[in-house]
Parts: sequence; structure tokens; C-alpha cells
Amino acid sequence: MKLDPVSLRVFVAVMESGAIARAAALEHIAPSAASRRLAELEACLKVSLFERSNRGIRPTQAAHALLHLARGVLNDLDGIAVQMGEWGAGLRGQVRVAANISAITQFLPADLQRFMVRHPRVDVRLQELISSAVARAVAENAADIGILSAGHLGERGASLTLLPYRSDRLVLVVPVGHALARRRRARLADALAFDLIGMHPGSAMHQLLQRGAADAGQPLRLRMQVTGYDALCLMVAAGLGVGVMPQGSAELYRRQLAIRVIALDEPWAARRLALCVRSMDALPTVARQLVEHLQADAEVEPPMT
Repeated sequence: MKLDPVSLRVFVAVMESGAIARAAALEHIAPSAASRRLAELEACLKVSLFERSNRGIRPTQAAHALLHLARGVLNDLDGIAVQMGEWGAGLRGQVRVAANISAITQFLPADLQRFMVRHPRVDVRLQELISSAVARAVAENAADIGILSAGHLGERGASLTLLPYRSDRLVLVVPVGHALARRRRARLADALAFDLIGMHPGSAMHQLLQRGAADAGQPLRLRMQVTGYDALCLMVAAGLGVGVMPQGSAELYRRQLAIRVIALDEPWAARRLALCVRSMDALPTVARQLVEHLQADAEVEPPMT
């Protein structure tokens, strides 16, 4: 059995208008074509839908039963057309985003909230990864868009297109009452005299601390390593060590925990966060719209290479 949606529409129009001629005019076809479609529909379904007489047509009980079913089918077909049109226009779809914890804790919540208000039918799937893993996920098509520290792309970074996103500054976080707590600024060398609470191995923050300690000619005394800035601040507040983290993230916890935030006087403390994609031209429409949205608030910076 092959039901023709056009014939179903003609049938519904006949049922709603009460006459073949009026239904034909509504569907922009000739009355003879409408009659032929009704006959073909009856033959296909092997049931009589109308009683015909000189006075016109009269729906059978089968016709009334079919009317409800036909409306449901036609509404579903219209829904398919609308949804697919929304996908094509970028009003509906899914975007896979991989981002490092610095972007997630400082900038992405507000940025994604504004995007979702404008595009409520777009599903944004966000995954937290370290920067090198973000680059790898985008390069291997496990993510459409990546957000990472620009200087920590890993071996897959050469194949990606980088776009400016935001900048942040790293700060030193120490417990209240610590020997460094009264300082406004400090060098990493000052902090290396104490136990450090570090981020997990492979993270951009861990690599920066390793490099900074090597440049200062001092050992990196990591008392423990954590996976989130919330855990880092809790450990610092408990007096277990000092830590380095982005200022925007530190401010989230400064008023709630017994910690002090000190400017880190190092050239590498000023960082750039970047968007990365395989190719802007190859992005789905909704992913391209998200990139453009995220770039709309990006600081004006020279192109990234």
C-alpha cells in the first residue's frame, strides 16, 4: 500500500469543505483531478469513503475515521519539513564543544547562555578537556569547536585554524595568614619556597609551573594535584599549600573561602585563550554561528598564527 500525501490532503480538504469543487479550489487542482484522487485513495485502502448521489457526496464512517488519521500523518510530514528546514537554516542542530577548565569557569557560562537564548533549539554539548586534548579532539573530529590556551596545542595544533577568543591573567592563591598574604604582587620564585597545589599532569597550568620552576632554577614542590580550580582553592584554604590559577576563576572563591589572591608578576601570567576549528568552511551552520557568537565578544587582538 502506497498512500499519496497529496491525495490525503485533497481528502482532508473535501471533508472540511464538504464539496469536491471547493476542496479542489483550495488545493489548486481541477475538480476532475480531485475526484480521481479520491477514487484512487478508496482503491488503495479498499474501502468506500463517500456515498455519491446527485446531491453530492456524503462521508462514510470510514471517512470520519480516516480524517483523524490523515490529519496526524499530514501534521507529522509538515513537522519533518519544518525541522529539516530549521536544520538547514541553522536554527536547529547540535554543536560539540571541547574546552579547557579556564574557559569553562571564566567565560563560557555567560557566552553559552546568551547563545542558547537566541538559538533555543540548538543543542550544545560541552566537554572539559586539557588544552592539548582539546586540540586533538577537534583535529580528530570528536568536537566541532575547541577552546584552549593558545600556547598549548600539542602535536595536533598545526592542522587547526586558530581564532582569538579571550585573554586572562594567572594569579597566586595563598591561605589567609600565609607569609605571602600581605603582598600585592609576587614572583613564582617566591611561591616555590612553599608546597604547591597543582593541576593534573598534562594540563597547561602544570606545564607553565614546570617551565617557570625550571627558569627560576628551583624545584617544583607539588604536594598534591587536582582536576578543578574549586578543589585547588579548597586545599589552599585548608592551609595545605599555595596555587596558581586564572584570576577570573580565583575571584569566584575569594569571598567564600579563607584565601588571598596575589598578582603573579611573570610574563607568562598573561595568557590568550583561542577558539580552534578544523576549517570554518567545513563547519555545520549552527557551529559556525556559535563561533561567530563567541568571537563577537573576543578582545581585539592581532590574528593568531
